[in-house]
Amino acid sequence: MRHKRHKGKSWTHLPSGIGAIVVGLLTIAVLTASPKPALADDAQEAQQLVEKARLTFESFAAAKEMEGLFALVKRAKGVVIYPSVLRGAFIFGASGGTGVAMAYDGQSKQWSGPAFYTIGEASFGLQIGGEASEVILVALTDRGVSALLSTSTKLGADANIAVGPVGGGASAATANLSADIISFARSKGVYGGVSVQGAVVAVRGALNKAYYGHEVTPTDILIKRTASNPQASGLIQAVVKGAAK
Repeated sequence: MRHKRHKGKSWTHLPSGIGAIVVGLLTIAVLTASPKPALADDAQEAQQLVEKARLTFESFAAAKEMEGLFALVKRAKGVVIYPSVLRGAFIFGASGGTGVAMAYDGQSKQWSGPAFYTIGEASFGLQIGGEASEVILVALTDRGVSALLSTSTKLGADANIAVGPVGGGASAATANLSADIISFARSKGVYGGVSVQGAVVAVRGALNKAYYGHEVTPTDILIKRTASNPQASGLIQAVVKGAAK
């Protein structure tokens, strides 16, 4: 005995009003399920990084061991703040992190920024475990600042770099420093001579674009000052205060 097959009506055969509602609900569901735009993710990461950089800078400013750092910031042409530079591996090792750069204009007596940069290096050796360091680079010369404005800079090759003095009397020791860039670091709460010699500093263009809302170069941000973001005011004020210590 043969049974009749009944064809159900699809939503495309529903009355126009109901069909429109169904289409609208499906559209909303698709849009809701879509991942967030990469630009929004980058903008959030950039703002979080700016806040972390401010906290790192203020933490260094509160440490007695860092009097040498702030003696240099008084005459700096720029600073780069890396809240977290990671190192960790077994046999093969790599380190890297993202930070923000600020530049000082001697004529206007103002700090500008931030521009976003990565830092990284590769190494080979018998190493196990991981380590995170906070790093601040102080650019003392025009060459040091110019090196940061390029797409990629190798510290020690494109700009001379030295480890900054730490501890009592460090402020006086800064008088004899002549490198383009001086580095200071803290790892596991201890301030010390962590070297970034040979590390590569590179522009992180995606974060710059997301933070300022359009394509922008480090030169636009740090030298021409044609890009600004009011959310950077806390970081700028922290650097201004540090330079006045």
